Amino acid sequence: MRQIALDTETTGLAVSAGHRVIEIGCIELINRRITGQQWHRYLNPDRLVDPGAMFVHGIRDEFLTDKPRFHEVMDEFLAFLGDSELIIHNAPFDLGFLNHELRLAKYKQTKRLEDKYTITDTLALARTRHVGQKNSLDALCKRYKVDNSHRDLHGALLDAEILAKVYLSMTREQASLLDTENTTTQVEKPTTVRILTNRAPLQVVPPTPEEAAAHQIQLAAIDKASGGRCLFRAVEEAETGEVAVTTQP
Repeated sequence: MRQIALDTETTGLAVSAGHRVIEIGCIELINRRITGQQWHRYLNPDRLVDPGAMFVHGIRDEFLTDKPRFHEVMDEFLAFLGDSELIIHNAPFDLGFLNHELRLAKYKQTKRLEDKYTITDTLALARTRHVGQKNSLDALCKRYKVDNSHRDLHGALLDAEILAKVYLSMTREQASLLDTENTTTQVEKPTTVRILTNRAPLQVVPPTPEEAAAHQIQLAAIDKASGGRCLFRAVEEAETGEVAVTTQP
């Protein structure tokens, strides 16, 4: 199974305001392992970066002047994606910008990436698991103990790498039945434990009258607190055919 953790940086927050993609970072995972294969490009957006966006990612206009345009690397980018599942944090944001770039590049094979690829939005996934809590990438790093101490600024490749690790931590229980140390699934044979028939019998030590009385008092208290739903008391009554009546001192 091949997956791609993907992140972008942009000149601003809204496609409708004419903002563009300036960085794309992709990290490859195969069978829930980060392989070390990656795809990363900075892009010339043919417009200025908003100061607010520059404060977040630190990418300056002069740095982007000699970088390729999206249409120049589009085929290379799509070839790296292949037919993989895409893992994106807050997917509608990145997909909106990438779909806009594809439209500007006159890409005709598909109108939207989500029409071609299976998308896993880790923000949506986190919101179902951690209702009412912060679910930013930084918050998830803290929650799942993923080291992001080297993340002073946002960066598409760095964030994609962090995202891949967060995703693996978030979904670890989904692969608990698989052997993640091997590329093929191995099922262990059950171990049969045989009990010797000539073993010594277990010694049964009956309670003292004081212990039995204390036990009944405790069951009565539980039965009262649970509105008559004390399971242990019901079992004892079923076994003895008697209804226990206990008077607390």
